[in-house]
Amino acid sequence: MMELVPMLDDVVLVGHNVAFDFNFLQNALDRCGYLPFAGRILDTLDFLKICFPSLTTYQLGMVTSHFGIIHDRPHHADSDALATAHVLLKCLDELSTLPLITLQRLSELFAAEDSDLGWFFDGLCQEKEKEPVQDLESFHFYRQLALAVEDWTEMTPPRDDEDENPLKQVDFKQYMEDIEKRLRDIMPHYEARESQNIMFDEVINALSNDKHLLIEAGTGTGKSLGYLIPSIYQSVKQEQKVMVSTHTINLQEQLRERDVPLLTQVIPFPFKAAIFKGRQHYLCLRKFEHKINRRDFMNPKDDTIISAQMMVWLAQTESGDDEELNLGGRGGDYWETVSSDSDSCLGRSCPWFRKCFYHRAKHEAGIADVVVTNHSKLFTDVKAGHQLLPPYERLVIDEAHHLEDVAGKHLGMHMKYFTVVHTLTRLYKDSRNGQLPAMRQQLQSSAYEQAGQWVSVIDRLSEHLVEVKENWDKLSELLFSIIPERSDANSADSGQYVLRLKPSARPKEWDALAALENNLYVTISEIVRKGERMLNEFKEEQDDYGADSLITDIGGLFKDLATERDNLRFFITLNDETVVYWMEASGHYRSKSLQLYAVPVDVSKQLKDLFFDKKKSVILTSATLSVDKSFQYMIDNLGLQEDADHGRLVTVQLPSPFNYRDQALLVIPRDFPSVKGSIGDALFVDTLVRSLADAAVATHGRMMVLFTSYRMLRQVHEPLKNALAASDIAVLGQGVDSGSRSKLIRRFQDSSASVLLGTSSFWEGVDIPGEALTCLAIVRLPFQPPSHPMVEAKSELLQRQKKNPFMKLSVPQAVIRFKQGFGRLVRTAQDRGIVIVYDTRVIESYYGKYFLYSLPGPKMEHMQTDQMIPRISEWLHEDKQRKSVEN
Repeated sequence: MMELVPMLDDVVLVGHNVAFDFNFLQNALDRCGYLPFAGRILDTLDFLKICFPSLTTYQLGMVTSHFGIIHDRPHHADSDALATAHVLLKCLDELSTLPLITLQRLSELFAAEDSDLGWFFDGLCQEKEKEPVQDLESFHFYRQLALAVEDWTEMTPPRDDEDENPLKQVDFKQYMEDIEKRLRDIMPHYEARESQNIMFDEVINALSNDKHLLIEAGTGTGKSLGYLIPSIYQSVKQEQKVMVSTHTINLQEQLRERDVPLLTQVIPFPFKAAIFKGRQHYLCLRKFEHKINRRDFMNPKDDTIISAQMMVWLAQTESGDDEELNLGGRGGDYWETVSSDSDSCLGRSCPWFRKCFYHRAKHEAGIADVVVTNHSKLFTDVKAGHQLLPPYERLVIDEAHHLEDVAGKHLGMHMKYFTVVHTLTRLYKDSRNGQLPAMRQQLQSSAYEQAGQWVSVIDRLSEHLVEVKENWDKLSELLFSIIPERSDANSADSGQYVLRLKPSARPKEWDALAALENNLYVTISEIVRKGERMLNEFKEEQDDYGADSLITDIGGLFKDLATERDNLRFFITLNDETVVYWMEASGHYRSKSLQLYAVPVDVSKQLKDLFFDKKKSVILTSATLSVDKSFQYMIDNLGLQEDADHGRLVTVQLPSPFNYRDQALLVIPRDFPSVKGSIGDALFVDTLVRSLADAAVATHGRMMVLFTSYRMLRQVHEPLKNALAASDIAVLGQGVDSGSRSKLIRRFQDSSASVLLGTSSFWEGVDIPGEALTCLAIVRLPFQPPSHPMVEAKSELLQRQKKNPFMKLSVPQAVIRFKQGFGRLVRTAQDRGIVIVYDTRVIESYYGKYFLYSLPGPKMEHMQTDQMIPRISEWLHEDKQRKSVEN
């Protein structure tokens, strides 16, 4: 300490998450009788967030490897300190590239906080101001912000109108030959794949002959290019847009970052593929400007950092899409207040209109040949009377096995407790916070004749809003209280309560609930009516953009409130026999976690009316569309039967590009104990833990275990961790170990030996190629809990149609999920691996064969549990020998 204290004079203390180190230092100074450290403190965590708003992680080890900084002994003090210093230098380099106006705005932002960041940015501005030449070329400056992109009105179509169509004399075969030649030039190892070639032909035939197509393309087919290349041909040749829809934003991002850039290189003429997401993914520059100018911050410390991140991001982003940002935990609430939405859009009268990210994306989609959107946006567009997406006649639906679910959610209703609370608090949180208090403040300092009148309207509205919040809380508590507090034995997550409500058998409390809802309905209607009248009067009087912006935002919130009022009325009326009504909540957060659902039981007729009858050609593709080699389940559920009968539907199952007999071994321990419900008894859990531990040792970790219930995952997690502790194999559990799904997967891939335990969301969309995953264990067949309201209602409908719900619904659903799970294992032609299925129903029950026959032909063997590990070791050894022979 004696040596250290003189060094602390006049220094700035920098650390990664510096408060942690600072507390150690203060305690030590205090303990040794010195005065506390009073110097300035800077945190590289804040710097990284501000300078690199798009980094996926700010963890020191990950950041250093991202930047290629040598950090040989993570979590050792000296190595960490050196790495932190390099990270700081990296951030300072980045800040030096920012334009002066951005630095000035940052300085202004932190000055109000009286923080050391304020001191730092103030100094940085002074330095930058001394530089003679400022970089005016790289950025576009507008209303005191620096942007990376010019006005979207400057964007031109990919080809000139005067030019001849590049495909005028070119047939599809010539076009494909040209592309293949270019692919070979770029990728010397390129090999044409039989299944992909079939897909090219099937897709172009369906598009050009106005047919619908169901095409199952397993892993490794290259299905994104399989539909994009023919779609571009069709679109450019016929000058008609093709729409492509994915289920996940992840796949949309993959198309943007991987597939479209490749196509730009190999397609012999200029074309445009645009990505178009839901409106809430784009930043509204008007709201953002308004927020930072007025410092309208709910959590000043967090919100200041997020605002700084976004200022820097504006100088980098070309799309204004929130997927590019890493805003951390509080970021979601912040984003909600600055994201674009139709109700508060000023349209052409907005000063930001030509810079607007949403209108940029919309314009880009308008001039593009192919537009990539997602299923949610597809249905939002249908509900909005086709105002959102550019018109299209041909549609490709990827990840099509999710279409029915998404359709139900969008054609039905889903509402959370916080949906209403957010709207209410954004209008009025307390006398100082919210859009109405902001407007009241503005009116008090204004010279309008009616200002006094409007202020008293605002005061009355505020009282009503407080009353609505109280009644909504009461109603939510009452609704929560009628959900039976039983954690369903089959529910995927413990502490999740579900209650289905039937029009014919309403709970006895329903009349009291309906009275409370009626009260809410009347009060909200009154708020909306009076509020909108006041806004209209005010609008006619004022001519100030700042006030205009506020009026629009408040008007938008009134519209949201009216929608929520109508949705609640629809739910409480509870009178449509074709709709499934249910509530969900969690035992931990009680009424605050309440969710209300009202979803049509059968969407096949609506899908038929909205898409298959209206569009010339719809192509549905996924790795899992067939059950036991038949597409009937999808045809029934998506409303394609009539097209099938009239020869307008083509179905194709592509051959797998992989040699599954060599690449995958499926093992079933035939004497394994069985289990009822979602909790395993002691015998089952002990046997499972022992078997998993032995298998993990045999495969050196690198193993993923899929559960159908979160409770069973928790039962296994701790004992498995203990069983593997001596072998240095880590165990990562979804929901047990912290981190999102993608973070857990990254940790699994980065560690040399680990076992990853996952439930529902890990069954699909997880891509872990190569050595990282050698063994996949499936604990139970993935049947949906029969008590889930949606499953129950569909079963009743099938029974009324004299069909067997188990064979028509439960088995096909589970088979598709099982195939998705199996598909995690082999991701490339080089991958080899083992699948263990611990559920003996696959060989004992009459329906087990549907599961096994639906797989793409792995080697299948069943044996006693104790013979399993020697067989796995032997199979892996054969693999090693084969590789050494090849080398």
